[in-house]
Amino acid sequence: MARILLLFAHPVLEKSRVHRELLQHIPKHAAITFHDLYETYPDFLIDVHKEKRLLLEHDSILFQFPFYWYSAPALLKHWMELVLEHGWAYGKNGTALSGKIWMNIITCGGSFEAYQPNGKNHFTVEQFSYHFEQTARLCNMDYRPPFVIYGTHKLEPQTIREEAMKYQLLLQNLLTEEVVSQNTLELI
Repeated sequence: MARILLLFAHPVLEKSRVHRELLQHIPKHAAITFHDLYETYPDFLIDVHKEKRLLLEHDSILFQFPFYWYSAPALLKHWMELVLEHGWAYGKNGTALSGKIWMNIITCGGSFEAYQPNGKNHFTVEQFSYHFEQTARLCNMDYRPPFVIYGTHKLEPQTIREEAMKYQLLLQNLLTEEVVSQNTLELI
């Protein structure tokens, strides 16, 4: 059974109807670790050693966040800068994350139509996410297309529940997926 690390980065969770509902649909399972970065590091002082250990203990790494200025919130970007070190996550001898799954769980205030070539934002969320995909490739990880929920500011409660159930199913499917990872805690 695969082990999932949910790296959650939402600076104002109390204002998010969608993320609060998603969190209620995380399966209660020993193989899923929920890790709230803003709760753990409100001062942005990241414990790099602890974060590396968490990464090594899991097969699938899911980055869950609201789309802020076409990317992730500041703390998640800061986390990547510190934790995904050369010589550990990538580069010569940097194989700690090889074979692990990388997937983003993204919520967007804008509609699906707004994130199209002819839409208001001129690019798709997938196109805006190329830097995540490239980072995953650099770390020799298995990048998966993002799970995206659009138009979050206007969603009806029933639609939010439906999206949360899709999210729950995604997590359940990842739990049963066989992931090949050659790394151990000795790589820290």
